[in-house]
Amino acid sequence: MAGDGAGVTGKSDPIISRLANEDKKWFYQKPNLLYLYLMLFPTCMGIELTSGFDSQMINALQIVPFWKLYFNDPQGALKGIIAAAYSLGAILSLPFIPMINDRFGRRWSIFGGSVVMVIGALVQGFSVHVGMYIVARMILGFGIPTCIVSGSSLIGELAYPKERPVMTSLFNVAYFVGQIIAAAICFGTNNIQSDWAWRIPSLLQICPSLLQITFVFFLPESPRWLITKDRGDEALAILEKYHGESDRGAEFVAAEFAQMQTTIKLELEAAKKSWLDLFKTAGMRRRVLITTMLGLFTQWSGNTLISYYLGDLLKMIGFTDTTYVQKINVSIACWSLVCGATVSLLVTKIRRRVMYLACTISLLLCYISWTISMERAQTAAQAGTPNNAANIATLFFIYAYSPCYNMGYNALTYTYMVEVWPYAERSSGIAFFQLFGRLAGFFTTFVNPIGLNSVGWRYLISYCCWLAYEVVFVYFFFPETFGRTLEELAFLFEDKYLADQANAAVEKVLNEKNADAISLGGEKGRSEVRENVA
Repeated sequence: MAGDGAGVTGKSDPIISRLANEDKKWFYQKPNLLYLYLMLFPTCMGIELTSGFDSQMINALQIVPFWKLYFNDPQGALKGIIAAAYSLGAILSLPFIPMINDRFGRRWSIFGGSVVMVIGALVQGFSVHVGMYIVARMILGFGIPTCIVSGSSLIGELAYPKERPVMTSLFNVAYFVGQIIAAAICFGTNNIQSDWAWRIPSLLQICPSLLQITFVFFLPESPRWLITKDRGDEALAILEKYHGESDRGAEFVAAEFAQMQTTIKLELEAAKKSWLDLFKTAGMRRRVLITTMLGLFTQWSGNTLISYYLGDLLKMIGFTDTTYVQKINVSIACWSLVCGATVSLLVTKIRRRVMYLACTISLLLCYISWTISMERAQTAAQAGTPNNAANIATLFFIYAYSPCYNMGYNALTYTYMVEVWPYAERSSGIAFFQLFGRLAGFFTTFVNPIGLNSVGWRYLISYCCWLAYEVVFVYFFFPETFGRTLEELAFLFEDKYLADQANAAVEKVLNEKNADAISLGGEKGRSEVRENVA
């Protein structure tokens, strides 16, 4: 981009962030904001219940005798494609997501994706052969990315700046709630002596989507989306209602609205709303590189082994009792929820690069240790002399994996994506992240059982090598985004003069002597805000 200060990149002065941090009221002291957050949980946060439910259900059903009997105990490539079909369906939907989000808004996109998943869950529960089961999982996968992109964006675009990082981080934590529910259901149906042992869990995957369909229209639309549709009055009314309950609420809303309008106007001047926008400038290409790698990292860090093939891993070291394995399943899901929720509450305290580096380094150390213990355990099991110490060590590192992974790839994933991408390209950017995450997920869930069957514990060495690469990439390429609003990060890799223009609009509003006279509920207040930001 050309202009004064061309070539100088950086973040804008965090004026809005400072104003938000000066607000000493907690969210539960603000009735409208509290209502907003309570509605975000079943709608937006609830979206990842489906993903968590799916991964744990497929993991658990592979242990259920009647599932194996009905589908002739699939192994190798067939077993891989059953698990990977969910990701394959997601990949097929990704090209349409930015268009749907831009045209229909965040709420209708969530509604549409949820309807598709309801259909998929019904087909899955009533499947009569393995081909139908695979197609059902593809339909489920087709619906989930639209909901994820819209839901994660809507959380970031509705939340009050002070709580936004925590709210977007909690988005992924719902994944573990879905895992716990699925693990508990599969544990309860494990001993049913009929096909309903697997049909009941498969049908119950409908529940999270029904939550979204029921509650999504109790939420307001994204103010930023409304601004792009020339519906600024509606956007302002939403900000007044949900962000104007602090002691300096009128002043804050006026400044925030001015920043949004100016930043989005500057973004849209340079954007053509096509996929090519992601590659047009050096700054966008850097975002694409970071997004691509983060998509791969979230799926190629060894997590799919535990999520989808825990039963196979435990069988390799001699744990074959289905009830015992189901208990391990439930306990890992509960432990992951504790880890994910705890780390999510720390995102306002610890900088992003610190968390990502701690995540990648600890994952590498964990996987190296796990590989060593797995080698000892499997070698002993094959020799007919079980090594209990190695077995316990292997279980320990499977549990230790969770806090290491959650430190970055769970808690920060959507927080970071929402921060890195400006509004005009946010849907496309997160869809691009989904593309590479789903491609990586499809590849690993398909290849994992083949690798484990072919080379056993040696397969884990490939993950050790990849994790070493992750450490290097994060260190050299991940930027810091901590402590700023979305608009203050909009021109992170672009010319600084653009960020300064947005700041100038904020300063103009804050310097107006009549800012204190703005009425949060009256037409007079709205008129004055519009005059200030015109």
